[in-house]
Amino acid sequence: MYSLAELRPGMAIIVDGEPHLVLRAQHSKQARGTGVAKTTVRNLITGAVFPKTFQGSEKIEPADIGYTKAQFLYSDGAEYHFMDSTDFSQFTFTEDDLGDQKYFLVDGMDVDIQNFDNKPISVRIPPKVVLTIANTDPGVKGDTASGGTKPATTETGLVVNVPFFIEIGEKIRINTESHEYVERA
Repeated sequence: MYSLAELRPGMAIIVDGEPHLVLRAQHSKQARGTGVAKTTVRNLITGAVFPKTFQGSEKIEPADIGYTKAQFLYSDGAEYHFMDSTDFSQFTFTEDDLGDQKYFLVDGMDVDIQNFDNKPISVRIPPKVVLTIANTDPGVKGDTASGGTKPATTETGLVVNVPFFIEIGEKIRINTESHEYVERA
């Protein structure tokens, strides 16, 4: 159990029976009162961010969060299927569970799965992924690398601005945090 003074950003704790990540923590003690910890936490299951205040000698339970390796198998439209790399068990996430991460998943890709009580709760993808251009306007003679950008749709449906010289079928590296083109792969 954690005390109020031990709360730090990056810690995983249990709030109302669900795992939460501490994003911000400020501990204060008033003259005659007990200590107070004002925190901002993110629910690791729903993604909701909200303020939470802990009072006095309240003990905070640490969350049993772990990561395992898994492989993305395929998507059938509504669900995304994964296989655990250690025991080969299969599990799914819905489109809502993944959010924008669905645009970076390619069949056969290795990912990290965040687990709570040995149940998968979220996917952690690499900071940069390689995707193939599925549709874009053709390049015109005279276009250069520093001459601007055009929209391109990747194999996963993500629309990203790329330099004019990028063609359909080329592989590009994309930053998964900013959703921006990085380089040719």
